[in-house]
Amino acid sequence: MSDYQPAILLGLPIYAVSRAEALECVEGFVSSDRPHLVITADASALMFARSDPEFAEVFKQASLVTADGAGVVKALRLAGHPIGERCSGVDLVVDIAQKSAGAGWKLFFLGAAPSVAEAAAKELQCRFPGLEIAGCNDGFFKDDSAIIEKIRQSGADILFVAMGMPRQEKWFWKHRDELGVKVGMGVGGTFDVLSGGVKRAPVFFQKHGLEWLYRFIMAPKKSSRKIVLLPVFALLACAEARRRRNKQ
Repeated sequence: MSDYQPAILLGLPIYAVSRAEALECVEGFVSSDRPHLVITADASALMFARSDPEFAEVFKQASLVTADGAGVVKALRLAGHPIGERCSGVDLVVDIAQKSAGAGWKLFFLGAAPSVAEAAAKELQCRFPGLEIAGCNDGFFKDDSAIIEKIRQSGADILFVAMGMPRQEKWFWKHRDELGVKVGMGVGGTFDVLSGGVKRAPVFFQKHGLEWLYRFIMAPKKSSRKIVLLPVFALLACAEARRRRNKQ
């Protein structure tokens, strides 16, 4: 577990940590003697966990869950847990890669379409000379045992899994003791962004908590599943914050 204590939001743990604090946690995980799961959770992640008992249990067992999304940040603040910034999956992957280049951590990229993981890895190597990539593999594999062995033999310290939430988190948690890595992190569409296949929202949208709107504008069909959950999440978060205030 992280040295930080989690807040409980809609019955699920969220750590109100900054990007620097999240990276500090990852550093501790890499130095440990067991595997750790890192989840970067936006509002849709919490909503998925509410309707998926298996994912909810994985969520609760994670060593670190960061606030990836303006909605989660606002909900934490409403609940009385100050948090200065969101810690998104893309940003944390970049931070980990930069740290890895100096610390000698080996990274494995698993998931996304063919060649995307490799392109994302190469982009990070260009940004951070010295970064060691233990291996890459797309997400279109049928034999779990073969890919598990490939990762284990690679000597990777950290595994990024881009299979979509919650599949990526469930997959890592199921196989965590076989993979030989110290950290597993579900990264969703991060490889697509890093490889240049998908454009990240402009800084204006990021700063104002509107990345969800940008994604909807750019790919309405792909993002609609998550978008429809946002109003429900907002109502539940407000109701929970109200109940807590009434108890005080």
